[in-house]
Order: sequence, then C-alpha cells, then structure tokens
Amino acid sequence: MPAEVSSASPSSPALTERQEARRRRILHASAQLASRGGFDAVQMREVAESSQVALGTLYRYFPSKVHLLVATMQAQLEHMHGTLRKKPPQGVTAAERVAETLMRAFRALQREPHLADAMVRALTFADRSVSPEVDQVSRQTTMIILDAMGLEDPTPQQLSAVRVIEHTWHSALITWLSGRASIAQVKIDIETVCRLIDLTAPEEPARRR
Repeated sequence: MPAEVSSASPSSPALTERQEARRRRILHASAQLASRGGFDAVQMREVAESSQVALGTLYRYFPSKVHLLVATMQAQLEHMHGTLRKKPPQGVTAAERVAETLMRAFRALQREPHLADAMVRALTFADRSVSPEVDQVSRQTTMIILDAMGLEDPTPQQLSAVRVIEHTWHSALITWLSGRASIAQVKIDIETVCRLIDLTAPEEPARRR
C-alpha cells in the first residue's frame, strides 16, 4: 500500500511544491523499507539514500525514525481515506458503515503486516515530541469514521464515541499483530464498539399531536 499522499502538519509552514515532492519520496521510501523488514529495517541513512535526499535534509523533515514512521502511518491512512471515498461503505446504519470501513482499513494493513507492525510500534513509542504527527494520525482516523457515519457536525457525545472506537481499533490492531487475536475476533470487537454510534445519536424531537 503506497504512501502516495501526505501533507505538512497544520502548525508547520506550508511546503513548496518541491519540498512536498521530497517529503512524499521520503514517506514512500519509509513505507517500502518497512514493508520489507518492519521497524528495524527503517534506517534513516537508507531512507535518505532511497529517497535521494541528504541525511541532514531528512532529519530536518523528520527528527527521528519514530517521527518518520508515525508520519508514514498518517500518509497511509490518507491514501486509504481516498480509496474509501471512491467506494463508500454500503451498510444501512451508521454503525454498520463505520464497522465496514474500519475492517476494510484493517484488511489493507493486514496485507502489509511488516509495515503495519512498524507503524504501530512507532505510534506506541511516540513521546511528546511526536505529538503533532500523532495528532494527525488521530485526525485522519476521525475523518475516516465521520465520513462513514455521514456526519459533518458531530455532537460532543458522538465525538466521544468516535474516540472510543479509535482506541478500540488501535488496540485490536496491536493484539492482532502480536498474535493474540484472530481476524474474526477483531471483527466482533469492532462491530461491538461501533454500536456506540447508535447510542450517541441525537434523539429526534417528539412530534406534536
């Protein structure tokens, strides 16, 4: 699953077209190396050589391997979001659509287990210095879920449900990668937590008789 699309952090200066192209090359190289050998295969010098940038330049974009791999995860999710928009989920209820969407995203990661493991490990290792990149991953996941729900202006209760769903999806990914959960169990857990969407849906006002 190529990391073709990415964007700079909202708090950072806008990148020029040339800088954005360089950033995409770096993220693509990171994804390629991780796909072949997981977290340990992503070495900053090799990423620099593969993306044809100077090592010092690479560190200006990404201060560490953890920064790089978390940004790679955001790029993967953004690419995935674009794919999901082209073929939206078919579930009748919002809960069904979100469950279908998250399982499709899960299966996409399942096809690249080394890459998935590298990105999740980086997310787990991330400290406060990686907060902007982690926040982007969270925002991207939220956007994917809200799109599946068909919501543009969620209530605080709905956003709370989305956060719980995100946590469950991330936890399910970790337990699957560690061999402690089957795909069938992951599906059950995702479908179960997505029922929170129905519980937080605003009640329609009672009709006057």
